[in-house]
Amino acid sequence: MGLGSIYWAEVIQVLREIIPVYDKVNSVISLGKDAEHRNRGISNRVHPGNRILDAGSGFGNMSKTALRLTDGKIFITLYDPLVSMLKSTGTYFEKTPDMASGVFEHIPFRDKEFDAVLCGYSLRDAINLQMAISEIHRVLKEGGRFVIVDLGKPDEGFIRTGVAFYLRCILPILAFLAGGKLGLKFGMLYGTFKRWPQNKRIEELLLEKFSRVEFEKDLMGGAIMVAAYK
Repeated sequence: MGLGSIYWAEVIQVLREIIPVYDKVNSVISLGKDAEHRNRGISNRVHPGNRILDAGSGFGNMSKTALRLTDGKIFITLYDPLVSMLKSTGTYFEKTPDMASGVFEHIPFRDKEFDAVLCGYSLRDAINLQMAISEIHRVLKEGGRFVIVDLGKPDEGFIRTGVAFYLRCILPILAFLAGGKLGLKFGMLYGTFKRWPQNKRIEELLLEKFSRVEFEKDLMGGAIMVAAYK
């Protein structure tokens, strides 16, 4: 499960191209709920003094949410495959956080180094989902939390079809209105959605490694906020 190396390379190239409109379009295509979902996912799961890995960080929106919820009393490392994305984060933080570049499947940190790993709209882009989950589990301390905020793939066929229709037909229109021609490239989200497991299967995969999983849904299961505890 995952994108596989060939499709992953295509997705990464698209992400590199849409950097100028990334945040603006994401807010629109999430129907304005992206910030709410980050808040719901992170609240009470990141605590002052924690060391945080923001994996697939993009501009660091998950980290910014965590900083606000803890009055800035956490230590952040942004981790993303796109160096160009990391370089664009400078104006987003009062103090530039630590940064590293790489993929989920080979995280260059020691075992049990972080109190929490945050993945905001990024785990879906893993090359190999099971390897990604295993690596995240490895770098978490005992009792650590793995927080996921992402698209959901509803288990109910009728609802899943509706979400797929939105991603394939409605989202490109909204993305174009928000981001012009670059916005059209957000159509690749449908391809990642097709390869993304259904919500119940994601929970099962997490329980193969983690002791407990809290699974919240919104937009009829089309958005998920998940916390897995080591």
